[in-house]
Amino acid sequence: MGVAALAIDRNTSDEELQDLASEFEMREPQQVLRWALEEFGNDVALATGFGAEGCVLVHMLSQIDRYARIFYLDTDVLFPETYALREQLEVRYGVRFERRATVLSLEDQSKQFGEQLWERQPDLCCKLRKVEPLLETLGDLSAWITAIRRDQTPARATAGIVERDQKFGLIKINPLAGWSSFDVWRYIAKHDVPYNPLHNSGYSSIGCKPCTTAVRIGEDPRAGRWRGAQKTECGLHK
Repeated sequence: MGVAALAIDRNTSDEELQDLASEFEMREPQQVLRWALEEFGNDVALATGFGAEGCVLVHMLSQIDRYARIFYLDTDVLFPETYALREQLEVRYGVRFERRATVLSLEDQSKQFGEQLWERQPDLCCKLRKVEPLLETLGDLSAWITAIRRDQTPARATAGIVERDQKFGLIKINPLAGWSSFDVWRYIAKHDVPYNPLHNSGYSSIGCKPCTTAVRIGEDPRAGRWRGAQKTECGLHK
């Protein structure tokens, strides 16, 4: 694919990563994914929350290598539609999703922190049920692939196609960083990619069931996440 040969690891300089990211700006996401698999092999994995962007990447990966690693963070309070979509994608594309979750059950969480922690301390709930399981998962990887786009939130606006993940200490690959929502849905329509039916009911961004509502016309696409709280990120991408 013409990408300059460069062995990427945790010691690669920021300048080298920036040069590579700049080169990838002109590449298709599939080319970035192929490079990631060739570069990191079994030490790279796609993280998905089964949003529209994630479904696009699952489809792309399945066309390159259906045995590529894909994991999701199961908080135990995802929408039934999300679990159904996971099964649909597995059947359609022959991929396998690695389930990652905290050992802290919802019952034990309630005993330790009180009922409905997500309402009172959403940051703590996200830390327990998403960030800590992610940290454990990434500890065994050299790189991870995400479905974030720059236009989703201010925290994602400067995301590179390839960058150093300062928070988790490994390489982060964002093949769709430069895509728009229109690009995502055009791809889904063109390739008949399964997606969460909640998107058809006003849920533009879908997370955990207790913390996600439909978005009204004119609202920010992520207004339905943690509605009423000064929170737009779960802590995975900032």
